[in-house]
Amino acid sequence: MNPVLRYATYTFIAVLLTGLFVLAETNEPGSMRLLVYRSTGDLLGTSEYSPVELSQIVLLVICALIYAGVAYAYPAQRPIAFLFGGVALAGTVREMDYFLDRFVTDNFWQVPFVLIAALVIVYSWRNRRRFRVAWSRMWPSPGLTLIFAGALIEFVFAQFIGHGPLWQAISGDGYQRIIKVTVEELIESFGYLLWLFGTIEYAVQSRAVDKVWKPEPRPGESRRRSRRRARRAAKKRY
Repeated sequence: MNPVLRYATYTFIAVLLTGLFVLAETNEPGSMRLLVYRSTGDLLGTSEYSPVELSQIVLLVICALIYAGVAYAYPAQRPIAFLFGGVALAGTVREMDYFLDRFVTDNFWQVPFVLIAALVIVYSWRNRRRFRVAWSRMWPSPGLTLIFAGALIEFVFAQFIGHGPLWQAISGDGYQRIIKVTVEELIESFGYLLWLFGTIEYAVQSRAVDKVWKPEPRPGESRRRSRRRARRAAKKRY
């Protein structure tokens, strides 16, 4: 797809998704379920049932699937795809913490989160040389830049802006938690959108790089090639 058309599509998706959220809440207040109280003793409420939060899980799952496709199709990019895919998968588990804690057991989300994080760290460390080679072939690139921007918004900007004491200091006696939650979740969604767009661009560039650089042999291919060469050399001797 033409780059101009791709970026126009990204803009359309961002405007459409944000517009749907805004129109849904303005036309029917409360329909976004940005703060749901599960019981009379629930003082804080939760936004986990909101379409905004559920869309974040969908975006992360799509990113993880794209990285899995890149890792399978382009072995040379596997270290980067595995790392970013692991982060997306761990983020999915983190976004589902409320449901995992509620329907499985308290703090259960930490188990798969730690397992994924440990697997990603071990794999990345063992393949650090291949990671550096793959990174040198990709950086700088629009995809990695968008991924970095999305991560910066998600893990830094949204966390500071969504800080409860900040909104309490701004609002004073008129503080309403739902305003803080709404701003925080919408900013997070924008960060995840940038992450998705960067992931798509990364996949496109991985295909282009694969055509320029000779792909690395798939696991076991080098051994099979060596055995074939040895057999041919043996036949020539005899």
